[in-house]
Amino acid sequence: AFAALKEAGEVVTWGDADNGGDSSAVADRLVAGVVSVIHNERAFAALKEAGEVVTWGSAGTGGDSSAVADRLVAGVTSITGNGSAFAALKDAGEV
Repeated sequence: AFAALKEAGEVVTWGDADNGGDSSAVADRLVAGVVSVIHNERAFAALKEAGEVVTWGSAGTGGDSSAVADRLVAGVTSITGNGSAFAALKDAGEV
């Protein structure tokens, strides 16, 4: 799957739907304000201007962040990924 970050902060996705090519479940959160998009083998994570993180793709590789969603609504400064997971660094140094 692929994701393109447009100048206005919108994300457009395509490709294998199960591995992040279909972002329709979170599309309303990807229309503006995204500053970076990180990927791993089967999922994507977008960092927004206010420090919110939006994830989609394969649930088993980080595409479903609902278990920690309350910790990803603000204050994230960077995201990194490996083959099957993501980690978010928050402004207070918390990971």
